[in-house]
Amino acid sequence: MKRILLAAAVLAAVLAGTFFAIGGREGVMLLVLPWMTPDVAPHREVAWTPGPDAAPTGDRPPNVVVILADDLGFNDVSFYGGGVAGGTVPTPNIDSIGRDGVNFTSAYAGNATCSPSRAAIMTGRYGTRFGFEFTGVPVEFAQMVGHFDPDTPIRPIYHADREAEVPPYQDQGLPTSEITIARLLSKAGYRTLHLGKWHLGESPQFTPQAHGFDESLGFYSGASLFLKKDDPDVVNSMQDFDPIDKFLWAALPYGVHFNGGELFEPKGYMTDYLTDEAIKAIDANRNRPFFMYLAYNAPHTPLQATREDYEALSHIEDHTMRVYAAMIRSLDRNVGRVLEALKERGLDENTLVVFTSDNGGAHYIGLDDLNKPYRGWKATFYEGGIRVPFFMRWPGRIPAGSTYAAPISHFDIFATAAGAAGQPVPDDRVIDGVDLMPFLTGAAAGRPHDRLFWRSGPYWVVQSGNWKLQVTAHPEAVRLYDLDTDPGERDDLAASRKDKVAELRAMLDAFEKEQAKPLWPSLVEAPITLDQPLNRPWHDGEAYIYWSN
Repeated sequence: MKRILLAAAVLAAVLAGTFFAIGGREGVMLLVLPWMTPDVAPHREVAWTPGPDAAPTGDRPPNVVVILADDLGFNDVSFYGGGVAGGTVPTPNIDSIGRDGVNFTSAYAGNATCSPSRAAIMTGRYGTRFGFEFTGVPVEFAQMVGHFDPDTPIRPIYHADREAEVPPYQDQGLPTSEITIARLLSKAGYRTLHLGKWHLGESPQFTPQAHGFDESLGFYSGASLFLKKDDPDVVNSMQDFDPIDKFLWAALPYGVHFNGGELFEPKGYMTDYLTDEAIKAIDANRNRPFFMYLAYNAPHTPLQATREDYEALSHIEDHTMRVYAAMIRSLDRNVGRVLEALKERGLDENTLVVFTSDNGGAHYIGLDDLNKPYRGWKATFYEGGIRVPFFMRWPGRIPAGSTYAAPISHFDIFATAAGAAGQPVPDDRVIDGVDLMPFLTGAAAGRPHDRLFWRSGPYWVVQSGNWKLQVTAHPEAVRLYDLDTDPGERDDLAASRKDKVAELRAMLDAFEKEQAKPLWPSLVEAPITLDQPLNRPWHDGEAYIYWSN
C-alpha cells in the first residue's frame, strides 16, 4: 500500500513537472534541485503594449479567446447537472458559454496529462506525430525510483537503461519547428497573448515568445502557488495522505514571468490576478484583432482558496472538498469577469470564446466523483481522464443552446481558430484538427473525425464510432467497450467481439506507423487505479493501468 501511494504521488510530481522524491523503508526524502527554487522578486506592474487608439472601419476579423482550466473534472461543471459538492456550487459563468453557444457532448483531451495535452492544443496535431509524448523529467528521477519500498503487489517500472537518452530537463520542450496557434494567427495580423500556465518548456527556445506569442505573463512549470501559504487571505488544504503535496508546499514559488523577464510576485490570488491582467490586455488590444490563451492553473494542486470563497461555502463539511469547491467558485467567477469585460467593451459579438480543461480530474486530490459519470482519472485514457467540458460561443455565428454530439478533440481548436481568422492551416504537415464551424452551421456533413487515438508508451487507445479499444502492456490486456451502451466502460467485450478487436487493432497499427519517436524516453511507468482516489486503500483485484512518464 505504501509503495503504491508513493508511486502515484511521484507520478503526480512528474505531471506537475517540478518535484522529485526519494522514498524508502525509512520514509520519504525531498529532493529539490537548485533550479526548482528560484528567487522571486517583489511585485511589479506590467504594461501590455497598447494597440491603435481607434478601431479600424469596416469588417474586422474576430478575436479568439481560449480559456483553459487545469485538471477540471467533467463533474465540476454544473452545466451537466452535477457540479462539485453534490451540485451545491454551480458554475453559471462557465455554463453560460455552452448555454449561449454550443456544448460538445463528446469532447476529448489531446492527452490525459497536462503537457502533451497542451502540445496538441497549441499545434492542432497529435503530440506523438512530433515526439511530444511524455511530460519531461530530469534523470535525477532515477534515484527516487530505486528506493521505493518493495512490499506491495503493484510496483512502478523503472527503465534505467534509457537514462543516457534523456536530454537536460530544461531542453525538454515543444520544438519550434512546430507551428502554434499563436504563430499561425500572427500571420493574419493578430496580436497574440498568453496568460497563466505554459508547461511546454522552460528554456528560452521553448517559452511562449519562442512560439509566436507577442506577450506572455505566467509561469513555465506545471504548477504554481495561488498565494503564499502563510498569506492571511488564504485557506490551504494540505493532503497528508499524499507525499507529493508536502513537496509542492516546500518547493513551489509564488511568481510569474512577463515576456521572459525575471520571476516576480503577482498581486493577490493567482486566479484573480490572471483575470485582472487578462482584462488589462483586452483593454490594450480592443482596437485590433487578438488571440488570447488564458490558461488558469485552477483547480490543480496545491489546493488553495481565498478566505472569502471558503467562508461562502460553510455548508460543505469536508475541508478538502470545501477548499476545492472554493477554487471552482473562483474560477467560475473569473471566467465571468472575462466575458463581462468583452461585453462592456463591445467585443463579445465579434469574439470566438472556447472553454475547456486540459484533461480530467486527478485521483491524487483524494475526492470522489470529480469525473462522474465517467470512469478513470487524469493519467488514464478512460473517459474520466480524457472526456472534458468543451464549450464555444460566437454570437451570430453559433446558435445559442446548440448541442453537438459527434466526437471532437482539443486539436480542433487550432483549425477552428484559423478558420475564424481566415488563415489557411499549414499544408506542409499533417494537421489532425478540423475547423468545427462548418459542422455547426450545417455547411459540412458527417463527423469531424472517424476515429481518435491516444498513446503513452505501451498504452494505446483508439475510438471509432461508438467503439473504444484500450491496449495496455502493464497489465497486459486488451479491453473493448461500446460507449453507446456503456459510457462508464465497465463491460469489457473483447472476448465476445474479437472481430471488432481485430478491426480496431488494425487502426492502431496503422496509426503507430505515422507517429514519431518520442523526443525523450519514458523513464518510469506508475500504477493508477481506475475507481478509487489516492486516499482510498488498494484492494485485491483493484483495476489499474500503468501511466508512462
